[in-house]
Amino acid sequence: MSYVKPAELVTSMIDAGESKVLMSTRDTLIRSFMGGAMLTLGAAFAVTVATQTGNPLVGAMLFPAGFVLLYLLGYDLLTGVFTLAPLALFDKRPGITVGGIGRNWGLVFLGNFAGAFMVALCMSIYFTYGFTSEPSVVGEAISEIGHGRTLGYAEHGAGGMLTLFIRGMLCNWMVSTGVVAAMMSTSVPGKVIGMWLPIMLFFYMGFEHSVVNMFLFPTGLLLGADFTVGDYLIWNEIPTVIGNLVGGLTFVGLMIFATHGRTGPKRVVHTRPNGKTFAAAPTRVPPQG
Repeated sequence: MSYVKPAELVTSMIDAGESKVLMSTRDTLIRSFMGGAMLTLGAAFAVTVATQTGNPLVGAMLFPAGFVLLYLLGYDLLTGVFTLAPLALFDKRPGITVGGIGRNWGLVFLGNFAGAFMVALCMSIYFTYGFTSEPSVVGEAISEIGHGRTLGYAEHGAGGMLTLFIRGMLCNWMVSTGVVAAMMSTSVPGKVIGMWLPIMLFFYMGFEHSVVNMFLFPTGLLLGADFTVGDYLIWNEIPTVIGNLVGGLTFVGLMIFATHGRTGPKRVVHTRPNGKTFAAAPTRVPPQG
């Protein structure tokens, strides 16, 4: 059967986390570079479709193509390792340390950013004929996204920062659900369907994905958008990374691990002296008399 039950799923998640932490620096950088590049090509595609059709839903429905391809090719995203790598530590796998997890996260961040920036540079050239003309309609749309999702948050002060964090948290709740859902099937169609739904949801809802933003905002800056590198880092990337970490690890990794990896003892059926039965925790002593 193609369906992988949760009890088996959690083992696959822990194995994947262990593999990522122990992976060589070379392979981690290559896989994260390509992961960042492929995801952001998908983002460029989605924004192009949404802009040209005037229908954001169509763009959101097609955006998961990049995510699906990078996952099937075994590439890595920061949002995914945020969720999976700590599980190997919680499971006390040999050789897995906090330092090792931090090393993995740092390398994946660098690789994702390099891949995303490469796509940002290529698309900026594409949108401007090699910086010899004004940006195309799609380029202008990306510039506006960068402006609205940096200075737009800043206008609301602490409320804007909180909103940014929450959007980052909700984003990786969905993205990591997509990563895990792909492990719930052993068939390619099953994996694709499992990934497609939550990824489409996050993109259409406008949640904040740290790696997608590594493309959108540098592209906007390259095209002359009205915000700065500091605006991008303070009013988007840094809070988004923190929100992504909290959302993926808390609502996906820890929840599945807690209930399927460390299942609590089942309630036990007890019989009272009068013959009636009731269910209670195994540590509970049945009442006398």
